[in-house]
Amino acid sequence: MTLLYSEVEEELRAAVRGLLADRCPPGTVLKRIESEPDRREPLDSASSVYDPDLWKTLAGEIGVAGLLIPEEHGGAGASASEVAVVLEELGRGVAPVPFFTSSVMATYALVRAGGAGELLAELAEGRKTAALVVSFAAGPYRPGLNSSVRLEDGRLTGSVRGVAGAEVADVLLVPFGGRLYRVEGASVEVVPSLDLTRPVSTVTLPGPAADVGACDLAEVLRFSAGLLASEQYGMAQWCLDATLAYVKERHQFARPIGSFQAIKHRLADLWLDVVRARAAARGAAADPSELSVAVAQAWNADVAVHAAEEALQLHGGIGMTWEHPVHLYLKRAKAAQIALGTPGDHREALASLADVPGPEGPQQ
Repeated sequence: MTLLYSEVEEELRAAVRGLLADRCPPGTVLKRIESEPDRREPLDSASSVYDPDLWKTLAGEIGVAGLLIPEEHGGAGASASEVAVVLEELGRGVAPVPFFTSSVMATYALVRAGGAGELLAELAEGRKTAALVVSFAAGPYRPGLNSSVRLEDGRLTGSVRGVAGAEVADVLLVPFGGRLYRVEGASVEVVPSLDLTRPVSTVTLPGPAADVGACDLAEVLRFSAGLLASEQYGMAQWCLDATLAYVKERHQFARPIGSFQAIKHRLADLWLDVVRARAAARGAAADPSELSVAVAQAWNADVAVHAAEEALQLHGGIGMTWEHPVHLYLKRAKAAQIALGTPGDHREALASLADVPGPEGPQQ
């Protein structure tokens, strides 16, 4: 196992970063969130937050949608390490595309189910997107969170709250009872979310469902949580880079504020945190074991929030305004902090895996 980036991964990174820099820099994402230049209200339609043209290029021309799909179904047959590189770049750009929800969570569950080859081919080409109907706040230790799904006579009924990516998905996949079902005609209602770039919805199931195959939901969520750490690292890296650039340009008392010792110390500490986050994310991508995933999420979830908070504070007045995109990173980092298991959940699991007694009392 190596934590170093391969030549293929670096080429993939360059392609994704170049596309995002040209088509969807953070400032452009901010404009998509705003309904009008002079208004400060989120868009009424959450689906309009996503950039379909950007997704078409990413999925079809660069081929990121099929990274986890086997070659016999039209995919790249790549490893989680290549997927992690894409997530790093999408995290750096807070890109409004359904890559994580469709090409990671839903696709991995579908591949593990072992069926639906035709659907996998459509997902690999970017002709369709999918969503796993499970709460984004659920994790490998509590996979049934926010779910009231029931199965009777081949009909799935009930609802699932906090589902990410459902409002733009062409296909909805519902895990239940160790099986994966494809449903048609479900009702999807977008609900308010802190993360303006990744809406969540309440999905109400209609009834008839087609059995796709076996599904170990805890394992799917564990794998996804490990890759989410790469997105969190990407966010943290952007916040660090943007803050370093700003403190070199902003002057007070005829000196760059980055020359002040207190600022240097804060940024040095943040740099160490981000470097560790990269190692943890690469470890979880290379070896998505329970231990590696728990380590990555226990560390990276908090580091992404801390990096965004430091970026906002060290940007001073401009960082507090709606015009600067740093608030998008803070909101996504906070939302991702409780996604697929909280840091406390992962620390508790880590203590058990390492055979070390965890702290008493509730975990945050």
